[in-house]
Amino acid sequence: MTRAHAKATAKAQAHQTRIDSLWDFDDPAESERRFTDAARSERGLDGEILTTQIARAIGLQSRFDEARALLDELPDDEDEELRVRVLLERGRLLNSGGDPRRAKPEFEMAFGAASDAGLEFLAIDALHMLAIIAAPADQDGLNRRALELAAGAADPRARQWRASLLNNLGWSAFDRGELSAAMALFEDALAARLEHGRESDIIVARWCIGRTLRELGRASDALALQLQLADQLRATGRTDQYVDEEIAACRAALGEGDASGAAGSVLNQDDPTAS
Repeated sequence: MTRAHAKATAKAQAHQTRIDSLWDFDDPAESERRFTDAARSERGLDGEILTTQIARAIGLQSRFDEARALLDELPDDEDEELRVRVLLERGRLLNSGGDPRRAKPEFEMAFGAASDAGLEFLAIDALHMLAIIAAPADQDGLNRRALELAAGAADPRARQWRASLLNNLGWSAFDRGELSAAMALFEDALAARLEHGRESDIIVARWCIGRTLRELGRASDALALQLQLADQLRATGRTDQYVDEEIAACRAALGEGDASGAAGSVLNQDDPTAS
């Protein structure tokens, strides 16, 4: 790695740390406000990097034209990190707007450019997005390729992708009816989450295990786990729809209630910090 390459990689890692501190994926409007405020205090590349995240937050609110216009104002040929981030957000906007076919080349270009520049976190992000839009038969291969990159990454932040990728592989196995394989993947995902200690992510990982326990016919074990999660949430003044619905489904499976609110799966996590 050249000195200039190493400097660009370190700068991208610093940008990602700041981006992580501003994102709240449960509240895109608040995230938009945070990034807008932060961008106002920056000039040049730092402000442009933050603007890509303003566009992402706007896109998550389904304001696709506004988000695209914001990205179109950014120069995407002067800095490799900025170019990759613009490609990623253009692809996400196309996919969220219902056009995954047009999103695919954006993600492919982002993956190639990020790989060439040594931007490990962004390369894995692009590859995981390609997995999300791929045909079901191709998803596992792409997720496993991303998982290999994450496991071997020098960037600690890039390694955090492991939990999300394991989660997505787990749900693919679950949907194929391969429940033992799904359970093993969800347990690995939980172990990866525990390394970083974010409570909301750990709750999601444990919920996935509980959902699989119910599908395996172990409703009593599943109920006990979901009740623990409900108590944990309640201790901080929170509730969670998916936990509540899974408790109802477990009780129904045990002949204690109604399964009409049974939850589905928590699929395709698109960021290692997002639950």
